[in-house]
Amino acid sequence: MKIPASIVGLFLLFAPSPLAQEPVDWDMVQRIRAEGLERSQIMDTLWYLTDRYGPRLTNSPQERRASQWAKGRLESYGLSNVALEPWGEFGVGWSFERSVVEMTAPIYMPLIAIPKAWTRGLDEPIEGVPVWIQAEKPEDLEAYKGKLAGKIVLVGKVNPVQTPFESLGRRQSEEDLEDLVEWEDLDDPPAETPTRGGQRNADFRRLRELRDKMNELLTLEGAACVIEPDGGRRKDYGVIMLGSGGSYEKDKPRALCQFVVSTEQFNRIARLVEKGEEVRLRVDAKTTFYDDDLQGYDIVGEIPGTDPALANELVMLGGHFDSWHPGTGTTDNGIGSAVAIEAARILEALDRPPRRTIRIALWTGEEQGLLGSKGYVKNHFADPDTMELRPEHGRLAAYFNLDNGGGRVRGIYLQENLSCKPIFEAWFAPLSDLGASTLAYETTGGTDHLSFDAVGLPGFQFIQDPIDYSTRSHHTNMDLYERVIPNDAKQAAIVMATFVWHAAQRDEQLPRKPLPEARKKEELPQVPAPVEPEKVAPPVTATTGA
Repeated sequence: MKIPASIVGLFLLFAPSPLAQEPVDWDMVQRIRAEGLERSQIMDTLWYLTDRYGPRLTNSPQERRASQWAKGRLESYGLSNVALEPWGEFGVGWSFERSVVEMTAPIYMPLIAIPKAWTRGLDEPIEGVPVWIQAEKPEDLEAYKGKLAGKIVLVGKVNPVQTPFESLGRRQSEEDLEDLVEWEDLDDPPAETPTRGGQRNADFRRLRELRDKMNELLTLEGAACVIEPDGGRRKDYGVIMLGSGGSYEKDKPRALCQFVVSTEQFNRIARLVEKGEEVRLRVDAKTTFYDDDLQGYDIVGEIPGTDPALANELVMLGGHFDSWHPGTGTTDNGIGSAVAIEAARILEALDRPPRRTIRIALWTGEEQGLLGSKGYVKNHFADPDTMELRPEHGRLAAYFNLDNGGGRVRGIYLQENLSCKPIFEAWFAPLSDLGASTLAYETTGGTDHLSFDAVGLPGFQFIQDPIDYSTRSHHTNMDLYERVIPNDAKQAAIVMATFVWHAAQRDEQLPRKPLPEARKKEELPQVPAPVEPEKVAPPVTATTGA
């Protein structure tokens, strides 16, 4: 059952509302808007992060070079204490320098193909007739024993591709935003017995067991490489979605060469094989592992506070800096980093020192489980396993995050912190003509504000227009510069700068939810132990691996 926010708001009627007293600096917002609209540098920042430096897989040379550039960018804007701050050991870096998959018979066809991260390359190009593994259960793999040594292996089946008759890109409708505002009563029993979720979990376990057994067989048999179709949702027209195929941990064996190819092209090859045609493929891949520096680094910088009573308190803003490798990581999450950098630039350029210190943080290791923000929170604020609080825990006023693609901001998730509702309503007032005003009581997941929320700190994620994030760009080879609309990017930076400014200026910190209880270690993905090397990461020096 959904309960309208108006009814939820009744709980506040008998308490003093901070809305009437919440100050809004309309003059500063006007200046923020002018700077963000008329002198914006956000698309130039985004160009450097994406077109110029490319994808930013954690600990890859591209990520390290982009981090150094971002550090210099923040310094050029006048921020203080800019550094690449270590959050703990991550593991080896990885990059690919060549990826070629071609069908040479019965007729030539170049394939759209990209290696999975942390997989080996090939010593030399190979060509041959592929072996197509079609297995529904582990026992079916017996038929392929003794047939895979040195072979190109196809894994998967013909996937139906349906023509989309609805737009692949969309904005939040008024109905969408109203649904976000309504509060879902999770105690209301479901209308039907929830068997579907249990079936999905069982299917997932079955597929995971099959994949694990298949990987064991491929490794034991000495297969040369694996080619599989895109496994993402609604990916067609040559769009492929992929992530990791191996481990980044320093002592783990390196996974064999694996490619993901476009669905339609895989289907063509599979149909040719089904019809009895002799298909020949030629493949080549060069990948490199980097083990010279196993630490992960976040990018941080500050606009120092000036109020003697509040300067040691923090308001933070950020997004994750790392990405996957098939595109350039533009919507996930180069744009979130660019928005945070632009918001910091705007506030620094206006030359009105804040009362509290404003700190930007761009996280790495997010795609592997929020590792950079978790490590940072553990090092600075609290360990969620024990809930032992560090002194800085009491000094964080708020953290604001952006990481849902390139769409404009439409509001903010309250993360079930209802006390912030009237405060954020006041801050949105001078931005309502920009389309930002929705306050969703519910929590949202999947990104770095959760690391703060997990230790009882006020961390928030903005609501954004989805555009074509889930249908085209998320983790795909089409996650490129063109997927961001410049006016949306400018608007997002203005909204973030406005929220950060007001959080830095108000007399009190933002209200907090009750502290969570300590969680058992087995319930949490483990964050590597913190280290204390130099603040600035050393230059990249690559070591190559097969």
